[in-house]
Amino acid sequence: MSHADVNGLRIWYEQSGAGRPLVLLHGSYGSTETFAPTRRAFVARRRLIAVDLPGHGRTADADRPLRFESMADDVAALLRHIDLPEVDLLGYSLGGGVALRTAIQHPTLVRRLVLVSTPCRRGGWYPDALAAMSAHDERVAERMRGTPAHERYARVAPRPQDWPLLWARSGELLRRDYDWSGEVAALPMPVLLVYADADAIPVRHMADFFGLLGGGRGDADGADRPASRLAVLPGLTHADVVASPALPAAVLPFLTHVARVPG
Repeated sequence: MSHADVNGLRIWYEQSGAGRPLVLLHGSYGSTETFAPTRRAFVARRRLIAVDLPGHGRTADADRPLRFESMADDVAALLRHIDLPEVDLLGYSLGGGVALRTAIQHPTLVRRLVLVSTPCRRGGWYPDALAAMSAHDERVAERMRGTPAHERYARVAPRPQDWPLLWARSGELLRRDYDWSGEVAALPMPVLLVYADADAIPVRHMADFFGLLGGGRGDADGADRPASRLAVLPGLTHADVVASPALPAAVLPFLTHVARVPG
């Protein structure tokens, strides 16, 4: 457990286990503790590096707007700081957006990419999810005091008084439009998309995203199957998919299967 001074930040990260490195990026208002329910399954097979994103957990706010692109650069700088030239990268929700941008902006650092409950464009969320995210601000932060997320933040954050600031910066980020479809289609590494079957993202967007990666072509014999994969986990939601044992059960085989170029 340590801080790394990169890009004007003191980024908190935790390392455990041995083997090929797997980097974990949490969702909005989360921290490395997000992965506590699945950590044991992952660490049995991997060297884990769990990161607190800027303004979250033990990484203090950097007095700058939250942007997927800048947080991706922060993750890349951290990986170089701890001498990891190539990793497998898993991001959930907000962390999935950061992981996706890391793969787009720093493709040589990412061997395989796992995106959990992550769209590739802002319109990939259900409208009610978009409306809720757009409302995030300091007033919502006050209503969220006393929740498990707030209690965890208050326990570990360097500046617990920044809770309203985190909501203000997050809301401003989540109101910004984006569409990374073209860059997704050019990704060079295998990608695993993981969703809950009752996610905040419609099944049609899951299929569209997978299509950008070469999937969903109805190939009968598998000859043109892409290196990327899609998993929809049953009986789960956006909130609990990251804690389910079904997540490492889907992810670990993807990280070890031999990816081939369709012929």
